[in-house]
Amino acid sequence: MNVLMLTLIVYLGLLTNVFASEKQGAYLGAITAETPHWFKESFLEFEEDVDEAAQQNRRVMIYFSQNGCPYCARLVEENFADPDIEAYVRQHFDGIKVNMWGDKEIISVGGNNFTEKSFAEALKVQYTPTLLFLNEQGKTILRLNGYYPPEKFRKALKYAAMKKEKELTFNEFMLADSPSIYGKLMTESFYLQDTNLKSLIGQKGKPLAIYFEAGDCSECKTLHEQILTDPPTRELIKSVNSVQLNVHADTIIVTPDGRKMSQRDFANELNVAYTPSVIFMDGKGKIVHRIDGFLKTFHFQSSLAYVIERAYLAQPSFQRYLSARGEQLREKGFDTDIWGYKSAYPSKIPE
Repeated sequence: MNVLMLTLIVYLGLLTNVFASEKQGAYLGAITAETPHWFKESFLEFEEDVDEAAQQNRRVMIYFSQNGCPYCARLVEENFADPDIEAYVRQHFDGIKVNMWGDKEIISVGGNNFTEKSFAEALKVQYTPTLLFLNEQGKTILRLNGYYPPEKFRKALKYAAMKKEKELTFNEFMLADSPSIYGKLMTESFYLQDTNLKSLIGQKGKPLAIYFEAGDCSECKTLHEQILTDPPTRELIKSVNSVQLNVHADTIIVTPDGRKMSQRDFANELNVAYTPSVIFMDGKGKIVHRIDGFLKTFHFQSSLAYVIERAYLAQPSFQRYLSARGEQLREKGFDTDIWGYKSAYPSKIPE
């Protein structure tokens, strides 16, 4: 092979790499579903909505959504499309949709004016769907941050419809009589075997992730078998101190602020009602982010990155951070799949 041919091959190889690096990654997994036709056509004057619902012995359910949200689509197409769930919701609630990026005017309970997006911002809506259930005085008695699969969603609806907030907390209601009480937790090599959470705060300069789980929990199984097996997710986890707690256990722990209590009581104190949930704390033991519902890989690992990068200090909106992170990955030529379980990029992203 002569020198000219060798030079040409090298040049073409370099050119290929340049073009490859300029290729825009694809945005995958976005799904938009139409809001159920039986939702209320509201003028978004919530005091009136609450009064009208109360007159019919119903309560108001506010549903925050956004276009392209696959979790919202799952709520509509699996939960609300279930005949039993639909009938129960229509009997007990007036459903009202709010677009978290929308510009429609809202008059809140109390008479304050917002747009849809400023209302979502004021309420610190970090996930879609987010559902607020209001009582007859317009007070939020239940908030679901993220998607709940049908079985857990049915139980949440019952809590709000039957006015169980007058008897017990949502955490106590959701975990009572659970078949997962006696099940064994799935484990991971990165879970620290330390029940003194105070000693883990700021250890090695890392944030703390507390995984609240239960035995015989199908969503916990999905977390371990589908999400935590993803190499980029595992790479991010190295930058976090992680510990696992059982929401049903009487085992005593030392809380991040130095108190002794059972794992179950600690979960109740933090209003953990969904398993698995993850609470993230900074180096001072302050909660800076949490996962309270069903997430797939991109959103789960983005939660990790949000905390590791301390992005919450500059960007309090997790949804805006998600958008920016996805765009950055696609600019580097990697696909982002917001509804898949496998990352389309390597463990370590090139700078």
